Amino acid sequence: MQIKLSFQIKLFLYLVAFSCVLLSLIGGYTYYQLDAQLHRDLGVRAQVQAREIALIPTLVNAVENKNTSEIAALMKKIRASSDASYIVIGDRHTIHLYHSEHPERLGKPMVGGDNEDVLAGKSIISIREGGIGISLRSKAPILDANNQVIGIVSVGYLKSHIDSLNSRILTQIVGSIVLLLIALFIFSWLLSKNLKRQMFSLEPKEIALLVRQQKALLEAIYEGVIAVDPQLRITTINHAARERLDLHQPANNLLGQPINQVIRAQPDFFAASQRDHDIHDEVCRFNHIRVIASRVRIMQDDEPQGWVISFRDKNDINTLSSQLSQVKRYADSLRIMRHEQLNWTATLAGLLHMQRYDEAIRYVEAQSEGAQEILDFISQRFSYAALCGLLLGKYASAREKGIILRFDPACQLRQIPPTLNETELMSIIGNLLDNAVDATLCCAAPHGVVEFYINDSGKELVIEVADHGTGIAPQIRDTLFKQGITTKEKGDHGIGLHLVANYVAQAGGNIEVSDNDPRGAIFSLFIPKA
Repeated sequence: MQIKLSFQIKLFLYLVAFSCVLLSLIGGYTYYQLDAQLHRDLGVRAQVQAREIALIPTLVNAVENKNTSEIAALMKKIRASSDASYIVIGDRHTIHLYHSEHPERLGKPMVGGDNEDVLAGKSIISIREGGIGISLRSKAPILDANNQVIGIVSVGYLKSHIDSLNSRILTQIVGSIVLLLIALFIFSWLLSKNLKRQMFSLEPKEIALLVRQQKALLEAIYEGVIAVDPQLRITTINHAARERLDLHQPANNLLGQPINQVIRAQPDFFAASQRDHDIHDEVCRFNHIRVIASRVRIMQDDEPQGWVISFRDKNDINTLSSQLSQVKRYADSLRIMRHEQLNWTATLAGLLHMQRYDEAIRYVEAQSEGAQEILDFISQRFSYAALCGLLLGKYASAREKGIILRFDPACQLRQIPPTLNETELMSIIGNLLDNAVDATLCCAAPHGVVEFYINDSGKELVIEVADHGTGIAPQIRDTLFKQGITTKEKGDHGIGLHLVANYVAQAGGNIEVSDNDPRGAIFSLFIPKA
């Protein structure tokens, strides 16, 4: 079974392994350098001692006379103050005249094979195996008054002595490495633990997954989202934000740019005086659009680390409000019809209660004649129950306001074009009829007739609504279908016709607007059936 280690343990082990390898390499290199330096120092020290001993006049006379006892007495004092492993004196024939460690070697030849240069008058440093083992030694010539070589001085340090010095150095290096490793163990553990805490105890794979999820969520959100750092530089921006602000640069090109260079906010949404608190659902202008924006702080240890700004187009809210108002108007139409029906029922019940049956019959015939006629006309010409209900409601609502809604005898609708659904068609017809009734009410009584025509017998669905109201002012004719353009003083401003234009455009149709005679306006819609 494979054991899965956490990120903290892995990081700790990696740091420890790296530290061990690094310190081992540093320790080995240090030991190598110290060993080389020790050999150089001991070589120079041996050479200096050998040269100084070779210059002692008493020793020169004793060597010249081969007086071994005098040489031994002289060298005994020098040997006591020297740290060398041995001191050897030889004659010009490389025969031992003195040996500090092995007096029994007197009269025997000196070994090592490095005497030729010395007999030639040179001082040397060499590592050779002598009579008592391998050593680092220096040899200097003993010269007489005529500068002739009459003997040799050899001062050496045995390899065993050098190894003991190196062992002490190695012990110090190993001790230092061990202490450093212990310190690095503690540091590595605390570092990995601190990183784990800053990563919210998440593994790198989990963090990578969260980053991918964050990117997907940002792109899936309908609202525009922008994140900035404490210096108000953009760190994140989703596609919806770039689309709404009409920013054509790739997201990567926007990262790091100051937010004030990308968004011109009115009022100043990023002022320093407003950054110490969160803002929700504030209406302002970002570049060319009016938006409803919110700003939330990113806090860490009670300090702001940036802000997240989300915003949506204010027109989206207005559109939703208009659609809800349309539903409300449907409900009002039904309420009006129910109210009239209750009045008719109450009147009829009163007549029956008073046993005035003839009057009751005449009342029913009078009230139902017109209603039945319009009901029969609408139910026969239109195949959609919801649309029939809408038209009946609009008819009753207009009549209650003192306006006649007249249906063209050629009206019919058997099949809604596939590019348009029933709800969208009802919104188109409802908004056009409401606008026509409102425009007619703006004129003095008696009010004119609102005429309605719809037909799908040809290749197009044709809808036409004509009123005898105030008409369309010249200054708004070219922008009539833009959102916010209206002649109303209250209510939903400039939403209805904007919705109508959007639905017709989505269905591939077009709208024509003309003046009615003698006054008013005619809206003609042509929506292809194919």
